[in-house]
Amino acid sequence: MTEQQHSPQGEHQFERGTDGPKVIVAGVDGSESSLRAASYAAGLARRQHALLALVYVQPVMAAGAAFGVPVAETTGGVAEGLIAQIREATEQVKGIFDVRWEFHTFRGDPYTGMVKAADDLKADAVVVGASEQAGHRIIGSVAIRLVKSGRWPVTVVP
Repeated sequence: MTEQQHSPQGEHQFERGTDGPKVIVAGVDGSESSLRAASYAAGLARRQHALLALVYVQPVMAAGAAFGVPVAETTGGVAEGLIAQIREATEQVKGIFDVRWEFHTFRGDPYTGMVKAADDLKADAVVVGASEQAGHRIIGSVAIRLVKSGRWPVTVVP
């Protein structure tokens, strides 16, 4: 250990996750794999006495993708229905697992939204469902991109 790496005796630096996760972020989007990921994350949070942060990333549609339909109204309406479904499911999970949990909504593409959520919430671990879309085998799923970022331990639930 060089002089620069050595810290004075008795001085401790905090490193997230060294005593187990204190904040576990789970991405939910209403898919079966994301709900399994939320259940798995709830079990981890219960065992670790950690906070479970359930995160929904509301997609932002490109202007051309809406085909003349007001973009904000379309994604907002879809998001509200999905948020209600996810909240209902998380209420059920809450009683079963007896964990501290929060629900957060971020806007953007799924990868960027999950990164922002994990950063803002100071995540020690991230749990996501495996992609159910065939195209992700070619361009890469959100889960793979999160793993490759190397910023948090990432668990991918099938």
